[in-house]
Amino acid sequence: MSDTPQDSRRRHSSQVVDGPGKAASRSMLRAVGFTDEDFTKPQVGIASTWSNLTPCNSHIDELARRASDGADAAGGKGVIFNTITISDGIANGTEGMKYSLVSREVIADSIETVTACEGFDGVVAIGGCDKNMPGCMMGLARLNRPSVFVYGGTILPGKGHTDIVSVFEAMGAHSRGDLDLIQVKQIEETAIPGPGSCGGMYTANTMASAIEALGMSLPGSSAQNAVSQAKSDDCHAAGEAVLELLARDIKPSDIMTREAFENAITVVIALGGSTNAVLHLIAMASTIDVELSLDDFTRLGKRVPVLADLRPSGHYMMSELVEIGGIQPMMKMLLDAGMLHGDCLTVTGKTLADNLAEVAPYPDGQKIISPLDAPVKAESHLRMLYGNLAPEGAVAKITGKEGTHFTGSARVFGSEEEAQARINDGTVVAGDVVVIRYEGPKGGPGMREMLTPTSAIMGRGLGSEVALITDGRFSGGSHGFVVGHVTPEAFDGGPLALVEDGDIITIDAEADIIEVNIDNDTLMRRRAAWQQPAPRYARGVLAKYARTVSSASLGAVTDLPE
Repeated sequence: MSDTPQDSRRRHSSQVVDGPGKAASRSMLRAVGFTDEDFTKPQVGIASTWSNLTPCNSHIDELARRASDGADAAGGKGVIFNTITISDGIANGTEGMKYSLVSREVIADSIETVTACEGFDGVVAIGGCDKNMPGCMMGLARLNRPSVFVYGGTILPGKGHTDIVSVFEAMGAHSRGDLDLIQVKQIEETAIPGPGSCGGMYTANTMASAIEALGMSLPGSSAQNAVSQAKSDDCHAAGEAVLELLARDIKPSDIMTREAFENAITVVIALGGSTNAVLHLIAMASTIDVELSLDDFTRLGKRVPVLADLRPSGHYMMSELVEIGGIQPMMKMLLDAGMLHGDCLTVTGKTLADNLAEVAPYPDGQKIISPLDAPVKAESHLRMLYGNLAPEGAVAKITGKEGTHFTGSARVFGSEEEAQARINDGTVVAGDVVVIRYEGPKGGPGMREMLTPTSAIMGRGLGSEVALITDGRFSGGSHGFVVGHVTPEAFDGGPLALVEDGDIITIDAEADIIEVNIDNDTLMRRRAAWQQPAPRYARGVLAKYARTVSSASLGAVTDLPE
């Protein structure tokens, strides 16, 4: 077998299937349906995150087939393979949640491994939950082959305008005595009606929007219902688009530029998105060798307002934003105001400005996206805090509804479980700053989300009266006065390890400061007495992760060069 003249779109697959010496390769592929003609086509790997363990991904098998059909229709040969997913909504509050952020690295590793091994010329990656998405993107960035990312889509609202966070907060309300078990069960049974990712501007919808703004998804991909003709069509079009990218040799490195990451940050801020976007965007940028830091979020946050009234801090759900046009009209508004880089290339082969040129404005009377002259918040809700508790930075999500300042007395816990028990039994009271430490990337290991304790605080009615700080992180569904990603983490001897019950802690989300009110001599004495705890895992993926992971301020990646 040979391909004459050599097709430039097949520079990887040709090494696997061309020539007499590759008869064994072709024989294997014939057994899975390849024909003689297929061996002459560019191969497009379809990285599917399908699994029936979570509604976020339970429909992606069909979407993967649609993407493969699109690649075939455009003259390629689609080949579907799977990578893993985990469910934060199921694992939150348990030891299993330590595997959540780890799964991002496993997904990136597996997409890189399969694609590079099998010689796919291009890739469509389909993600439906928050770690899938940056994991897919990091895999595509490492490979740097023509690629398109597809979001699996958002879930529809549950009965009574509920979602997964409603269930977590109902549990907190029950512990306070406001809901009985029958009422909690009613919310449990109706909050999640079918396939799709969590329905607010939580991490999944945040990252989908960021990736579209980055230029790595087709226009509109981030704002489609999971079960819809629009999402099915999006997948088919993504398969087709990879063939055009192959023809033009447009790769992720051509799209994922520093200016494109600034566009992604801008859109995340305008949407009131998750703190996890900070961690994931820095990780994605690191993987494609673009410099991005916490300070970039601060710089852009000074000129970009919050425009969206979306959950968890606002009222509306993503499906309601879908109904009025998704994020495209908002992006057009930001572009026209000079807040986006319009000359950035996208997976359409056109610039961002070209993609937005014909986008219509939102319908009159809609209340989900505010105009630029009357924003929800004039500056970013994502605050990068520094001080003697976080010399290398921390990330806060402060919408202003909680206030912008908090001073309180430290109540210190060495794990999420310990804190959760004391919130539920009423030990944590108004005026406390809950400190949850040894939950960072190394110390946890895995940097668990604190959705269970933050939801319990909200459910107990303490959302504006209790702050929570941690070297772990937060779900996109968390709200309240919360600060995460504290670096250096406690396991590395960061100042968070030295805080004691009763220390006075101040959080200032206007001056971007987080301080503990103790003098340096006291801190030095405590440091001298501190001993690093033994690693919690000696073998397995968590142990390996803890040995290789970087600081949260660097994206908590595991493949930094020596």
